[in-house]
Amino acid sequence: MTKRWVNRPEGSTWGDWGDDDQLGRVNLLTADRIKAAAAEVQDGLSFCLSLPLDLPGGSTVNPKRHPPKFGPVFHPPGGKDFYYNMDWSKWQDGNMDVSSDECTTLWNQYSTQWDSFAHVGHQFDADGDGELERVYYNGFRADEHILGPDHPDGMGARALSVAGMAKAGMQGRGVMLDMVPHVGLERAIIGYDELMRMMEADKIEVEEGDFFLFHTGWDDLILEMNGDPDAEKLHSSGAVLNGYDEKLLQWITDSGVVALVSDNMAVEDSKGFGETQGGCSRLPIHRHCLFRLGVHLGELWHLSELANALSARGRSRFMLTAPPLFLPGAVGSPVSPIATI
Repeated sequence: MTKRWVNRPEGSTWGDWGDDDQLGRVNLLTADRIKAAAAEVQDGLSFCLSLPLDLPGGSTVNPKRHPPKFGPVFHPPGGKDFYYNMDWSKWQDGNMDVSSDECTTLWNQYSTQWDSFAHVGHQFDADGDGELERVYYNGFRADEHILGPDHPDGMGARALSVAGMAKAGMQGRGVMLDMVPHVGLERAIIGYDELMRMMEADKIEVEEGDFFLFHTGWDDLILEMNGDPDAEKLHSSGAVLNGYDEKLLQWITDSGVVALVSDNMAVEDSKGFGETQGGCSRLPIHRHCLFRLGVHLGELWHLSELANALSARGRSRFMLTAPPLFLPGAVGSPVSPIATI
């Protein structure tokens, strides 16, 4: 065990589950919590909560992320024959097999995704010496644990990667709030008071250890655009949480949620910038959740079908199974979540 900090951020969970903890509130997904999630399965219906991973399409919605690219595999390695619709009789007399193989280049956070704690850190005086360090959840350090592409040992998160999430399973009870009936599809910045009004109206309760999901209509807009997104329309549509509302940040702290999940691009307004807890930030909910609390964020999930099914049954709770790829070193991951009601 190695304590990596002298100071911890005010209100954080650093060290609550041990000096070397990399799971944060995923530690709350105990056997009892998973059994409670399983008890929400009443109809035996499952919903895939992933968009097709080649959507939104193009790079206008987020210029630094690109759609998946398929590439060929050759047989034999270094040869000129594509391992795609390959006729094995060319290589083995009498063999009637035909087979295909491929490689894929993925931008891990292009479409439906999880953010790991290595995705967003903060400049913070963790050493207590008056100097700011670039640190991530529980005091893990840039260039020591989260290595950049110029590092001699190669890039990647040696701590806090999605691999820990995958091994933990990311399974528990989900709670859904559909914001569309309350605020429509226009851009709406949702603070604590508005969130509480919606939850009270829909009789939604969130308990410690729950996954909290909210639907804004972004998923259906993306699907309707069919791979040719109107970035301006998307960025002016749908609800986003107000990360500059201190009451909302405190609710995330007090709620005990394991993760916040939405169908929009960032859970919060990705175009903001301003003063918030701990100094200026462009993504204060990312900082509050990933850096301070150990709460994962899920983005661009396909929630409309599940939201409609739950609404038709007068329900808001379900069982969620959503492990990321077991990819050591990755700071984010595609995910194909399954909700069962």
